[in-house]
Amino acid sequence: MKCPPVFANEQERLQALSEYGLSNDRPLPSLDQVVQLATHVFGMPMAAVNIVGSEHVFFAASAGLQGPGLDLSRNASFCAHAMAQDQVMVVEDATQDDRFHDNPLVTGPAHLRFYAGVPLRSPEGHPLGALCVLDSRAHHDFTDEDRGRLRDLAQMAADRLELRRVELSTEQARRPFDEFAMHSPTAVVRLDESGHIVTWNQAAASLFGYELSDGARLQMDLLVPQQDRLAIQALIAQTVRQGSTEGVFMPTNLRGRRRDGSEFLLGLSVFCWRDKGHWTLNAHLQDLTEHHRQSEERHRLAETDALTGLANRAHLYRCLEQILSQGRAAAVLMLDIDGFKDVNDTLGPALGDAVLRDIGRRLLQCSPPGATVARLGGDEFAILMPDEGQLAPAWALAQTALARIRAPLSVEGQAVRVDASCGVALAPLHAMEAVELICDADLALFRAKVLGRGQAFAYVPALRTEAAARRLYSIELHRAVSDGEFVLFYQPQIRLSDGQLTGAEALIRWQHPQRGLLSPAAFLPALETGPLAAVVGFWVLDEACAQAARWRSQGANEFRIGVNLFAAQFHVDDLVAQVTSALARHGLPAHALELEITENIALDQDGRVLSSLERLRALGVGIAFDDFGTGYASLSLLKSYPLSRLKIDRSFVQSMTESARDDSVVRALLDIARSFGLQTIAEGIEGADQHARLQQFGCEEGQGYLFGRPVSAAEFEERFGLAGLMAVAMK
Repeated sequence: MKCPPVFANEQERLQALSEYGLSNDRPLPSLDQVVQLATHVFGMPMAAVNIVGSEHVFFAASAGLQGPGLDLSRNASFCAHAMAQDQVMVVEDATQDDRFHDNPLVTGPAHLRFYAGVPLRSPEGHPLGALCVLDSRAHHDFTDEDRGRLRDLAQMAADRLELRRVELSTEQARRPFDEFAMHSPTAVVRLDESGHIVTWNQAAASLFGYELSDGARLQMDLLVPQQDRLAIQALIAQTVRQGSTEGVFMPTNLRGRRRDGSEFLLGLSVFCWRDKGHWTLNAHLQDLTEHHRQSEERHRLAETDALTGLANRAHLYRCLEQILSQGRAAAVLMLDIDGFKDVNDTLGPALGDAVLRDIGRRLLQCSPPGATVARLGGDEFAILMPDEGQLAPAWALAQTALARIRAPLSVEGQAVRVDASCGVALAPLHAMEAVELICDADLALFRAKVLGRGQAFAYVPALRTEAAARRLYSIELHRAVSDGEFVLFYQPQIRLSDGQLTGAEALIRWQHPQRGLLSPAAFLPALETGPLAAVVGFWVLDEACAQAARWRSQGANEFRIGVNLFAAQFHVDDLVAQVTSALARHGLPAHALELEITENIALDQDGRVLSSLERLRALGVGIAFDDFGTGYASLSLLKSYPLSRLKIDRSFVQSMTESARDDSVVRALLDIARSFGLQTIAEGIEGADQHARLQQFGCEEGQGYLFGRPVSAAEFEERFGLAGLMAVAMK
């Protein structure tokens, strides 16, 4: 058995290792996900993050490796060999390898035959250990792509190790309690290992209605009602047991109990460190009552149409989804006011709004108990009848609603008459999926409007046949998804000041078996309004993240990938969960991803859109507003949406050197972006004069044919040399 190398700077290495506070009895729970992901990605039964000490190896995290007879000496460790290398060490069959054929891990009960490991290093370059996958079977098919994936996972492990080191160094550098907390407006309570209050600040004493001197005689669990005390005790015990709050569940929905017995919603976060051989905990506390009230109010507003007080589109969708997911019947009526634009034009927007409010009241009055009446936007309304799968009652309600709307209205002394059209669809007769059922009702509404004012129409399957012309590629799009005909092209994004490549925008193309490579103009309108938009959108997200992770692992450490979102991705699935999953799956840091939204998404009044974008931005994902200035988007969107970048549309850029008006628009957009603290990128740069003008105006980045057309991943690598230093030579 060949012994592993001993490092010349071994003492410095061991000193660096000590800063992570790792040992067999103090592993790092955040690494469990990494090793579990490694076993899943490579189909291996075993994976571990091994930390190599002076004489022994211990697991910071492992999967499938616990068992008797496992030799954890440094001399027997494969990882001790791997961490001396600068690349992935692969042992395809240990029984045939001169270094390991007589290793006790090979000849003993473990019977290891395959090993692949990547060294883990401190920021200063000291080797700490390795991330490895193992098997008791030999493998001769571990590819270069597999090596890249293992390096990506190793980077995830290294990042989490570094977070542990930073946490420990922060804990060790804490100042005495009264230096940072005694006069803090935040309620801070210091506890010992048993949960006894050692001291607290005035904010904490006031929060619970006590005097400052009362703290030293209280237990923490006395500050909560009886039903919450077990949760507090479990939190303290688990934190002390593992010596860290990492992975510890912080209980939610806690209530605080004041001295007078009154209760309030309690927010709690806990930190711990070791002091003179004992664990000390700091609990930061907050009264969340008002925050909760405001949150409920925001939730109510997010589901309510501000003009009429009815449910909005998002609430209607959620109600229908819930009903159908339970296998219940439902009827959907879609109503559209005929000629409402004329009402607005003749009476003005204020009276037009009054008309809409009156129509909303009439629909509520004629709808049966339990029905949901919604305003979907503009002059479009809907009624959802739960547990109603028969046409006769739904048709009767449609006729009643149309008659009520047709009755004369008096708005501020003005006599107003309007008509409406109505489409009806039923579940399970017509569909059992929310989007499809509403689409059926919408198709029926379209037919009703064709018939003339004040008409109703019930959905029939023939309506979908008639809509085929409006969805030319519908069938072929399904085949394209199932057969993997979509591909991604990448257009470079360049820093204008020095020509450095900063990233790329991922752009979808269709490799059609008969028509060849199709540009988005040929199929995107049909795709983004159809039922496959979310499926394809999430595929684009995953594929782009995978490609970006590969390029970053090849040396493009600061590479950023831009991905366009479909509106459907906000409504069909949990977008935040999908993005988080893609980032974790490919080991891509959040800041390396930039999601692009268009005006039709930004103008969507569904609160789910804004909430999703806020959560994504909080994770560190970039949010870019595409084509700003070409439609109806207002400055208020820049204020309310969590944007990080503004994209200037090509229609302004391409004529800015010939048109003084477009030149002024570009300059104004850049000034607006700066005032909102947004980064900028210009699209459609084709000439050096445009490049120079944009750089003069202070635009930070650009993309366009001057720098490169959208190309395949292989062509992109060949053009920009991503395996090297990624220095871009301007052409």
